[in-house]
Amino acid sequence: MITPDEGTTIIDGKVYMIDGKGRHVPFLLVKPEHKLEDQMVRTIMGYASDLSEQVARFKGHCIDDIATFLALLSEVYGAKRGGQKGNMTFTSYDGCLQVRVAIADQLTFGPELQIAKDLIDECIAEWAEGSRDEIRALVDHAFEPRKAGLVNREAIFSLRRVEIVDPRWTQAQQAITDSIRVQGTKQYIRFYRRATPTDGWEPITIDIASARRPQQAAEVGV
Repeated sequence: MITPDEGTTIIDGKVYMIDGKGRHVPFLLVKPEHKLEDQMVRTIMGYASDLSEQVARFKGHCIDDIATFLALLSEVYGAKRGGQKGNMTFTSYDGCLQVRVAIADQLTFGPELQIAKDLIDECIAEWAEGSRDEIRALVDHAFEPRKAGLVNREAIFSLRRVEIVDPRWTQAQQAITDSIRVQGTKQYIRFYRRATPTDGWEPITIDIASARRPQQAAEVGV
């Protein structure tokens, strides 16, 4: 029997559950399977919230540890360590553990992107049917609005790698370039391991969508 607990409220001594429309439904009138589902979801969400907080704290500790190490390194050598845009790789002495820090630009596209699409559409409209079907599919995939009105960034960049001798196509590629806006940057920390220095790197995954069971190889990204 499911007893009242989290997810219920008491009014005038009576227990109610609140449904999706905000209505107070008497606890005894809620179907047992709905109570079980509610209880299961709340249990899983409790673990998920705790895990999310642990991951956030872990990432904070990683950033602090790396910053401390870089500060010490700077004192010793009087210079900063880092690759392009701040990308860095740190490896254990035995060569079997590795922490990689990557800085990625967060991009959006300006109104020039619509100009690029119009120019590309003009090209395709005049090209012989059948010979450019793959380009048509690529264009449709690139400019098809995604969630929240976003375009497919990867497909847009794929278009820039297609070389076609047509001044409008060239102009469209320039319009795509001009449309790119850097809104900020995001830092990624990833972790890798290997059994010996001659083995390939295996990622350790913290992302729940990519995580594997302990007995399997895994990758980690924060």
